[in-house]
Amino acid sequence: MRYWITGGTAVNGNGSFPADVLVEDGKIRALGEREEIAALCGEDLSGGRPRAGAAGPDQGDFQIIDASGCLVFPGFIDAHTHFDLHVAGTVTADDFATGTRAAVRGGTTTIVDFATQYPGESLAEGLANWREKAEGGCSCDYGFHMSITEWTPEVSREIDAMMNAGVTSFKLYMTYDTQVDDKTIFQILRRLKEAGGITGVHCENSGMIAALQEEARAAGRMGVESHGATRPAAAEAEAVGRLLRLAQAADAPVIVVHLTCREGLGEIRRARARGQRVYAETCPQYLLMDDSLYKLPGMEGAKYVCAPPLRGKEDAACLWQALAAGEIQTISTDHCSFTTAQKALGREDFTKIPGGMPGVETRGVLIYTYGVDAGRIRLEDMCRLLAENPAKLYGMFPRKGILAPGSDADIVIMRTGVSDMITAAGQLQNVDYAPFEGWKTTARVEQVLLRGIPVVKNGKVVQERQGIYVARGRYSL
Repeated sequence: MRYWITGGTAVNGNGSFPADVLVEDGKIRALGEREEIAALCGEDLSGGRPRAGAAGPDQGDFQIIDASGCLVFPGFIDAHTHFDLHVAGTVTADDFATGTRAAVRGGTTTIVDFATQYPGESLAEGLANWREKAEGGCSCDYGFHMSITEWTPEVSREIDAMMNAGVTSFKLYMTYDTQVDDKTIFQILRRLKEAGGITGVHCENSGMIAALQEEARAAGRMGVESHGATRPAAAEAEAVGRLLRLAQAADAPVIVVHLTCREGLGEIRRARARGQRVYAETCPQYLLMDDSLYKLPGMEGAKYVCAPPLRGKEDAACLWQALAAGEIQTISTDHCSFTTAQKALGREDFTKIPGGMPGVETRGVLIYTYGVDAGRIRLEDMCRLLAENPAKLYGMFPRKGILAPGSDADIVIMRTGVSDMITAAGQLQNVDYAPFEGWKTTARVEQVLLRGIPVVKNGKVVQERQGIYVARGRYSL
């Protein structure tokens, strides 16, 4: 089936303009003026076709999709999700089936999840475990980063095989029981430079956090409010600075994931001034929420426990400014969902609250509403942050991340100027609360195509489990 998307405003990272789109065999065949697309379809527009409001009916061997008054984006890419993850004595509420269904409804057509090498496993075993979890159950396309938790000569030799399998990005933790030490970080960075891979790093000083948690426990401060107090911005900034010095010595590029604070951004700015290649990611929760939520009564604040934690309003303002200036390259979600019952595992001890929030379903409308519509970033910035830059950084460009002939027909049709509200009752994310409950939005994802397959119509998922594994190349940002 061919699809003719007409009447919309096409948005790419380098500009937005009125354009029709012709989709054929799962790819974008053409992007241009209505008359150009009509000629390719063999249509005579003298009779007024494609007719306004004619969304749906077959016309010859193509179907009209009316995007009048809408923005037409390349499919969004969320390069930071955690589906079906065993952590903190439980399992995330969203697996690949529920998580990707929610993602595609929100306009995300590709996710990159974190396959994990558990103790005693090879990288190949870790990847095989995650591919088994995902295969046949994804409603959007998917790929994997590989989280490295043990480093041996054998694991080092596996890096080339990972690259050949399309896993070209890796994850390291500087905290948690999956953390690696500075020696290991340095060795991995050098090995990945040699192989052409890149790593994203969770930056927090584990020793500082452990000491502050011991102090809180000794003082009997075991409530939710101690979560943020024991993971201060200094712990993040110190780890960012240390990572970047290791990367400088290794002469390797690096990604700082889920950046939350101005102190951490300062470390990135100094490294770039030294000539280093440093990429940064942040998330909607760090742009739109603040640490006052940890003071909510009872276990309400537990809904917002994540790591690194939410920061102050001044940090969020700094991050928005950095996004507008191009200093932060991507906005992902760090989707890691738990129900309120799972969050209650830490009722008596804040360190036992499973850390993470849902977010794949609402990222696009939130960034449009509180970024573009609020005047903080431009429309083209949003496209780069949610589509083009992650496609380049994670080796999928120009197959994905752009509206261009030859690219996958991953297309999001978003209507703006509307008045909607986020609610738990209206979401597909498999949790019983919405972090942004009651927040108003001025955009709505109406239709989504995944490789030319209509998967969302009128805001509802109409085709599930259409996703495929995406083997990725080297970063090109």
